[in-house]
Formats: sequence, structure tokens, C-alpha cells
Amino acid sequence: MTDKRPLLRTIFDAAVAAAHPDVILGAHLPMPPKGRIICLAAGKAAAAMAAAAETHYLDALELEPSRLTGIATTRHGHGVPTRRIRVIEAGHPVPDEAGLKGADDSLQLAQTATSDDLLLVLLSGGGSANWIAPVNGISFVQKQQVTRALLRSGAAIGEINTVRKHLSRIKGGRLARAGQRAEILTLAISDVPHDDPAVIASGPTVPDSTTLADARTIIAKYKLTIDDAVRAALDDDGNESVKPNDPAFARARFELIARPRESLDAAIRVAKDAGYEIVDLGADLEGEARDVAAGHAKLALQARADNKKLAIFSGGELTVTVTGNGRGGPNQEYALALADLLKDTTGIAALAGDTDGADGGAGSADDPAGALIDGKTFAAMRAQNLDPAATLANNDATAFFTATGDLLHTGPTLTNVNDVRVILVEPE
Repeated sequence: MTDKRPLLRTIFDAAVAAAHPDVILGAHLPMPPKGRIICLAAGKAAAAMAAAAETHYLDALELEPSRLTGIATTRHGHGVPTRRIRVIEAGHPVPDEAGLKGADDSLQLAQTATSDDLLLVLLSGGGSANWIAPVNGISFVQKQQVTRALLRSGAAIGEINTVRKHLSRIKGGRLARAGQRAEILTLAISDVPHDDPAVIASGPTVPDSTTLADARTIIAKYKLTIDDAVRAALDDDGNESVKPNDPAFARARFELIARPRESLDAAIRVAKDAGYEIVDLGADLEGEARDVAAGHAKLALQARADNKKLAIFSGGELTVTVTGNGRGGPNQEYALALADLLKDTTGIAALAGDTDGADGGAGSADDPAGALIDGKTFAAMRAQNLDPAATLANNDATAFFTATGDLLHTGPTLTNVNDVRVILVEPE
């Protein structure tokens, strides 16, 4: 089989490009209001979105610079130069002190908004971790501990955010409440299955239908050990999120400007142009990474047996229930499970990557985005006597793919529309 890695990378890059703020944001920005534009951004694309907004208002519309202000809180390593909107780089997936300051400063700036102002909220994946504002009675350290426990539990992103928003002063509609005197426009890049506005960055400017009772149920479901202060906060009716029909939303609008579906479609077009028959499994897959991989491996093996030239695509956000002590996110774990299941088969190559450029990891800008597998992977496994099943049991996909040389390194992409997974099957 000819080397399919360049094609795999072209497919992945097409998905990322379709959701880049420089490409998509300008068409959705409104005309300036009478007063100020207060731009508050959070997430992995926050700085890039803020810079694109500056280009639109300061350059294209020649807005007086003093009328544009704001704060963009993004992941460490995802900052870009800006002129009027201050950039704060903060922790992800586990919050840090910088995120605490970013959230507090953003809430304070929102509270200064007047009826003549536009509160422009720019959201992308990662916003939940970047904007950290614990409710009264909960310490920053306690909030970090809850986040770590949820991430290790195998909970879906919607479940994680349900708990987060009931322990927060900014999530679950509370930012809209802080800035409700102004017109509020939220423009969001979706990183969640089914594009639920209440889940993206934990819905700081939209109504929330989940409840404190839901949050308590999730804690019980995953048997999480939490501090008494956290338990008390989840029992306190004062920490309920903001519900529909609240006055906070009287002048608030929400618009999605990029979706995982659109990025997956862009990736699929590349494979179609290369002559592949397509199996599209959807942009909203959830589930345990290794279990999803097992199902996809069966499809690939069947296509190989049927002598098809086939590309199997999927998006969404998978999870990993951590039982070992290794490193690696859900895309690497998916790829490792595939490597174990396909190691005796030729003519198959695959890529699994997170479109933000980081899959798991320690929050560093040089974390891998995912991994690739093909015949070179299997040869390296044999040459080094690597055991993919044992490595999978230890949740140590990063070490495995470091040894085989198959980690996908992209650096920060400055957007985030979930994962893109593709398996290419060649005929005999």
C-alpha cells in the first residue's frame, strides 16, 4: 500500500480549516452599537476569535479603537497578538489561577455594560475550564479536584458541564445575568455532540435546563468522592442555574458559527475526491474510545474482505475511563485499540485527532493531537515487541505511539470542533 499519511493529514487539515475563526467569524459580526463593544471570549479559539473581531471592527469598519474593549481567556499556548482585547492564557483541562482571574475580570467588565453597549461573547471548546469562578463556599482547589475526578470518571462532556455549571458564578446563564443591561450576542464554535448551546463552554449566556439534582445524580452515578463543601454547594438552592424566561435573556441572542458536522463534511470531500467510497458514521459519536474503535475495526475488516476502497469517518467526543497510570487522550486510545485489532491486516491506515490540536495531555501547547496507524506502526510494534493490549490496559497510548513514532503533532489549531477520525481501506 502506498503511504496514506499525507492524505490522512490533508483530510484532518481540511476539517480544521473549515472552522478557523479567520474564515468564519467576520460574516456573523453585527454593526457597532451606539456605545461600546465589550468582547468577552473563552475557549481554545478565544484569542483567535478576538483577533478576528478586531480585524473586522478596527480595520474593515474603522471603528474608533476606544469603543472596543474586552478580555479573551484561552488555553496556554493558544494566545495570538491582539490590540484592544486583552488575552489571558489559562489552564485546560484542569483550571488554574489564570482562569480564575480571567473569569472574575470578565464578570466585572460585563457588569459595566450599559443599554447602549453590545456584549459580544465569543465561545469555543475549552471555555468551561478557562472560565473558572467557583460559587461562594467552594475553594479554587476544591473546584480543581472535582474537575479532575470528572475527567477521570469516563463521564460525558454534557455530564461534566452539568456539574461545573452548578458550582460556578459565570456558567449556566450567569454571565448573561451579569451583563443583562446590554444587548448580548453570543457567537459560538461548537465542540459538543448535537451542538447544544447550554453545553458549549457550559452555557454562560443561555438558559440552563439542568438542575442541582441532576448534578448530584452525576456525582452519585460515577461514585465520585467530593468534599463536604462541594456537597453542600450542590444542595444549596441559591446555586441553581438561570432558567428560561429569566430577564437576563431579554436582549440576548445565540448563534452557532461552526459545527462539527461542517468540518466532517469538509474532510469527507477530500476522501471523495481521492476516489473513496464513504461510510459516514456521524459527527456526534460518544462512548468509550476502545469500544467505539472495536466497532469501527469490524467495519474496516469487512471492507477489506469485500475488496473495497472505503473511507470510514466519524466525529464527536469519546471518553476514557482511566484505570491505569499512563498518558493519552481518547483519540490516542482509539488509535491504540485499532492498532491491536488490525495488527495482522494490511491495506488499512487510520488517523484519530482532536481538531484543537491537543488530545489529553498535561495542558501543554506541544501535546499531541492524536495518532496515526498503518503498516509502519505494525512493523514498529513487532520490531520493539510492543504489546498494544497491555498498553491499552494501562491507558498509556502516548508512550506506545512515542515508541512507534506515530503521534499526530499539529500544535494549537486555534479552533475546536471535536474529533475527526478516519480509516482508509484499500482493495487488494
